[in-house]
Formats: sequence, C-alpha cells, structure tokens
Amino acid sequence: MSFEDLESGSSLYVQGGSGSWERLTKQAITNPSASDNRQSIVVGVFQINTALTNFQRLVNTLGTPKDTLQLRHKLHSTRQQIGELIKETSAKLKKAIVSTRHSQSSVTKKIADAKLAKDFQSVLKKFQKAQQLAAQREAAYTPFISQEIISSRSTEIQISSSISPESGSILVESKRQDMVQLEHEIVFNEAIIEEREQGMIEIQQQIGELNEMFKDLALLVHEQGIMLDDISSNIESSHDATAQAAKQLTKASKIQQCNSSMSCLLLVIFGVILLIIIVLVLA
Repeated sequence: MSFEDLESGSSLYVQGGSGSWERLTKQAITNPSASDNRQSIVVGVFQINTALTNFQRLVNTLGTPKDTLQLRHKLHSTRQQIGELIKETSAKLKKAIVSTRHSQSSVTKKIADAKLAKDFQSVLKKFQKAQQLAAQREAAYTPFISQEIISSRSTEIQISSSISPESGSILVESKRQDMVQLEHEIVFNEAIIEEREQGMIEIQQQIGELNEMFKDLALLVHEQGIMLDDISSNIESSHDATAQAAKQLTKASKIQQCNSSMSCLLLVIFGVILLIIIVLVLA
C-alpha cells in the first residue's frame, strides 16, 4: 500500500500504534479543515510509516554486497525525509492538543488527542529503534566498492602493457597499475570517513529532536490529565543510544583514518619502487 493509494480516494485503513485501525477517506486527505485536523495527523503518521518501511529496508541492506556509497546517500536522504514528516506531524498534533485544552472540549476529545499522541509516539519509537540499528550497522560495515570502478583504470593499463614488447615496460606498467588501485582505495576510504561522520551527526541530531518531542508530548498530554506510557524510559534509552552510536561511529572513523594513512604510505613506497624500475629500464 503506497501513498498514491491515499490520493486516489479509495477507502483505506492505517494501523495505529496500539494496534487499532482508523479509516481514512479522500475528503479527510484532500480537504483537511480545522475540524478534521486529527485526520491529517493520522495521514501524517501513515506517511511516516511508509517512509520508515523504506528506511528499514535500506538499513537491512547495510553489510550486504548491495551496500554502496549510493545506498548510504539514499539512506541519509530518507532519514531526512522522515525527520521533516515527523516535524510537520508533531506541529499539527501540538496544535490539536492546545486547541482542545483552551476550548470547552469534552473528555472524549481529550482522550482522542491522547490516542493520537500515543500513535505518534509509537511511530517515533519505531524510528528511534531503526536509527539505533542504522548506527550500529554503519559503524560495523564498510560499503562495497564497485569492481568496475577499481578495474576500469587497471584494465586500460593492462591493455597498454600487453602491447609493449619490452618486459621492463610491462613491469613498470604493472607497478603503475598497483599505484592506481591504491589511489582508488585512498579516495574510497576518505569518502567512507566523510559518509560515516555525516551519518553520526544526523543520527545524534535526530535522536536529540526525538527526545524533545517525547518531552513535549508528555507535557501536553499530562496537562490534559492523561499520561502517555513509558515516556521517561524512552528518553533515557534515547540518550544511551546516542552515546553508544557516537562511540561506535567515532571508533570506526579512527580505524578508517588509520587504514587511509597506511594506504598513503604504501602508495609512496610503490612510487619509489616505480621510480627505481624506470631508472633501471632507461639505464
């Protein structure tokens, strides 16, 4: 089921955080007035869930042969998309709760607002869990580099070396091929370091925003006399997850930097060897 199905106007059901089902119609989606602001919140939760499903699929791809820099870029863009949807839905939910509190609303409406808050809290918890898993896998696994990228320049050198009649020239070209491969590895390692640092910053920022949203929801609903469950435990686990993710990604970044430095050293050594071989061949 996609969001295009919602726009088509067909009757749909969206599962709430507590397992209940809420019916949506085309009117609630295409014409959300002030009176049906709650329906637009339900739509927002549905959109987050849809994007979150895609995000979880990308997270599950980390560590597999399909784990590339392109996939990590897509993972980051999806993470940002979910963050924007969460902010929009959170603003609508706050507006609904504040409006109910400042008006002569019935207990039924207050309970409905609390139910929306709990549904929203549920999707936040799912995103929080997915973020933690993403942090662990991004730190544990290195993206795969395409063999075509590695071998493209090497193939070109191999062809030119096979044409050369001199065995000394072939040896020189072979060393040049090794240097090209090392250059690719260095560039790739630097890209991985940058990608991981970006991921760490995004995860820390978004988990911090989730913490604030949990607090805001708890305060707003508490003021209406209805409490959300497990708010404090969610906040504590978020802080722990942020610290753990930061440690893992920082450690992985340091290891990758050491590997990059070693590659640079090897590149220099190969360069010296290549220079010596060239001198001997020309002598």
